[in-house]
Amino acid sequence: MTTAPNAGLSTRCIHAGDHLDSRGGIHTPLYNHSTFAFPDTQGVLDVVEGRASGNLYTRYGLNPTIRAVEEKLASIEGGDNAWVFSSGMAAESATFLSFCKTGDHMICIGDVYGGTFELLGSNLPSLGISTTFMLGSELGRLDDVIKDNTRVVFFETPTNPNMEVFDIASISAIARKRGALTVVDNTFATPVNQRPLALGADLVIHSTTKYLGGHSDLTGGAVIGPSKLLEPIWMWRKNLGQMMAPEVAFLLARSLRTLVVRVKAHNTSAAALALRLAEHPRVAQVNFPGLVSHPQHELAKGQMSGFGGMLSFIVRGDAKETAAVVDKLKLFSIAPSLGGVESLVTQPITTTHHGLTPDERARRGIVDGMVRISVGLEDVEDLWADLEHALNP
Repeated sequence: MTTAPNAGLSTRCIHAGDHLDSRGGIHTPLYNHSTFAFPDTQGVLDVVEGRASGNLYTRYGLNPTIRAVEEKLASIEGGDNAWVFSSGMAAESATFLSFCKTGDHMICIGDVYGGTFELLGSNLPSLGISTTFMLGSELGRLDDVIKDNTRVVFFETPTNPNMEVFDIASISAIARKRGALTVVDNTFATPVNQRPLALGADLVIHSTTKYLGGHSDLTGGAVIGPSKLLEPIWMWRKNLGQMMAPEVAFLLARSLRTLVVRVKAHNTSAAALALRLAEHPRVAQVNFPGLVSHPQHELAKGQMSGFGGMLSFIVRGDAKETAAVVDKLKLFSIAPSLGGVESLVTQPITTTHHGLTPDERARRGIVDGMVRISVGLEDVEDLWADLEHALNP
């Protein structure tokens, strides 16, 4: 179904990429096929040689279920096109390998997912690709840190787990002036709350496992942006075997239809809990961009239309005392990941950033007392009662 470029976000989430099939289905059905047949040899050659669009082989992404969800993702993020992947890490690795070769350099700003630290700090150096890791407090030196061989400037915003916010437009302008691409992980914010491409970023990456999937029942990733930049990424995805399965693409399309209403509800509940946590005597600090006390609150107000469903807070106590608080929670499940309808809790020192050395965690403010929560869609009063009970002696 065709949607106008200026259609509202909810309209595009529901209708973009969907086409009535021969039996009148209102959404693109699941084509659980590995291959597709042609009436004649010329038809095969027309698709293989690019003269015609068509379905060919699912590992290539030439599958109607996969292409439908990619059209939807491109529409809601404001890109020309999108590629989906088997995971967010697959999306990152294909993107970085598309633009960096032996002898090239990347910059990673602020806190990122633990797997991303490993990819940039351990895997890519074995291929001769180096990365400079910058703290958010060091952004004033960005122009000096960029080298002639810097190909990519990468960051999350808000960050995991400190919820630091970075100025997408400013960073993108500096990188573009120096000939580097800006790649933004928009997983925490989602396109409901933040539009990196509109702010000057070159490419946007998502772990669709999180808010875009929204139900903790799929694993996937996506890269969205201009067609010219996506072309080389397609080849890496194909040859590394990183394709999202049609079943997963079908589930993802289902989830995207409710993205706006879900994210707005996450926003509201997270804001309410952040305010209450900030007033609790056992809580030393709350990291949430929607709080006036957040260091980048004014930037977040200008760059984001909502502040998301993620927050972290610091318990007054050591690792053992913090674990005791987490263990008392009943509605919040102790689990990694985020963005589902259910509320989750984790201690970054035991999960997402367990692989960092204690010194590196300390340098980044990821302390033993930090707790990260993904606020779900339960009644907010029930969530607060659970948190209050856990925090009280």
